[in-house]
Amino acid sequence: MLPQIIHTYQNRTLDSLRWTNFTPRDDDIVISTPYKSGTTWTQEIVLHLVFVGRQAPYREEVSPWLDARFRPVDEVLRILENQRHRRFIKTHLALDGLPFFTQVKYIVVGRDPRDVFMSLWNHYASFTPDFLTFINELPDSVGGPFPPAPADIHEFWRDWITRGWFEWEQEGYPFWGNMHHMQTWWDYRHLPNILFVHFADLLADTAGQTRRMADFLEIAANDEQIAHIAQQTSLTAMRTRAEKNDPGMRNVWVNGARSFFYKGTNGRWREVLTAEELAIYERTATAALTPDCKAWLEGARIPA
Repeated sequence: MLPQIIHTYQNRTLDSLRWTNFTPRDDDIVISTPYKSGTTWTQEIVLHLVFVGRQAPYREEVSPWLDARFRPVDEVLRILENQRHRRFIKTHLALDGLPFFTQVKYIVVGRDPRDVFMSLWNHYASFTPDFLTFINELPDSVGGPFPPAPADIHEFWRDWITRGWFEWEQEGYPFWGNMHHMQTWWDYRHLPNILFVHFADLLADTAGQTRRMADFLEIAANDEQIAHIAQQTSLTAMRTRAEKNDPGMRNVWVNGARSFFYKGTNGRWREVLTAEELAIYERTATAALTPDCKAWLEGARIPA
């Protein structure tokens, strides 16, 4: 049985109905992550694979986030329709809110939820007041206003790990469910057009994971090209390109690209979260995830 849409995701950021008029092509690629799990990193790798042997454009010019409310949906669909290269599209939607196409290749990226939290804290706490005003004034938004980050990381943890923005989620507030997102995809990991990639594996062996993606996408790339892509998609290289090509990032995050491309490391939660806070994590993760999905996210090398 193929995945089915059972939920509509609409809040100040997301609108899953923006996919309604999307027309897939047989070679389309969709990159799906909850957030702070390697989305941009994977987009960059796929960008360089799609344009292997050619000069790659800047990522933001060609790989839109279709379900985000930030740009008019007609404009985003028109950009995609006019593209003549192989398209690769970003989504932050769980699979229970996203149309599933058997001819499309899906790359799903996961990360230990505790590492997601640490990265999200930096991301959220760095939002500028102007950006918060912008998203809260977007037309046709659903639900209450998106709140500013609390002053204390532990207060954010309590909300994020125990509350969902949507009633069918158990965690993720005030964004959306990180664990719920991953579980919806994990349930269909047996489908041949879905590839799972773990952030920790990308960190440990960027070239090896790039080769996995190339093989999955049926893109021919030699070892020298793979090594070059790994170099071009380092944190420093991506930050440098963003600082040069996307000065508007300073309107979203304090310090712009330096806040967005922050550390890219794992394990920082060990020095921050208390034993009591980790016990809350265990309760939520056990309820939201199947044991094998939880183990994979936490680093067990279960075949995905």
